[in-house]
Amino acid sequence: MSPRTPPAPAPTGTRSRAARAGAAGPPRRHPRTTAAFTTLTAARREALRADCARLAELDDTEFGVRLLAGTPTHETRDPALLRNWAAAATEFGRELAASAPPAADVPHPARVVETTGGLDRLLLARYTSRPEPTVELFTDTIALGEHLVDVLGWRDRYPTGSLRAAALAHEHAHGLLHHAPRTRRALRDRLGHTALRLGRLRVPGHVAGADELAAHAYAGAVCGLGRSPLLLTAALMGAVQALGED
Repeated sequence: MSPRTPPAPAPTGTRSRAARAGAAGPPRRHPRTTAAFTTLTAARREALRADCARLAELDDTEFGVRLLAGTPTHETRDPALLRNWAAAATEFGRELAASAPPAADVPHPARVVETTGGLDRLLLARYTSRPEPTVELFTDTIALGEHLVDVLGWRDRYPTGSLRAAALAHEHAHGLLHHAPRTRRALRDRLGHTALRLGRLRVPGHVAGADELAAHAYAGAVCGLGRSPLLLTAALMGAVQALGED
């Protein structure tokens, strides 16, 4: 999944091609195992469920609006414009998933390694290009997220293995978007943003964050998720915060 994911309740900005559960910053100490949920008081557990239920009442496009609103260059954009862009990017990602070969049938373009330490930085996955393209999957954060799905009763939305599968599918989508000029142009044209107009000449503009939304939508469609990965990431951020404060 993508790094630029909305926390609960407000969105957080992150770089593309790294799946994060929170914004970048100095390492912080966080619970390291799924057993951490058992340490929550009954009141804190119910408050977490209530907060996540309120998140679930938002539609997936709203999470896209929050992501874009938290992206540099969009701070003063009209919310209606952000909603149009979010809806267009999400639709594009779903269509890309429908037209592309199944991710399971296509070798991942990067080496995939599993490691730990993601909870210290609130990372689900991280992409590095050197010395060779590599996707690091942080199994501690993924395990905590999977357990959160059970705590919230969201298995109908996120089948077992959703976080790992969605993180890989997200990176696969970035490969399709960034290494295929025709696909990049198609997304740009779908958004319809104009960077410059000189008489009858129109220069299409790049919409920062749109590729993240398309990749999230692609991952959700490929993995058969009932809701956007952005909802689960926002819930995970709320859970980590609750665990840290309890």
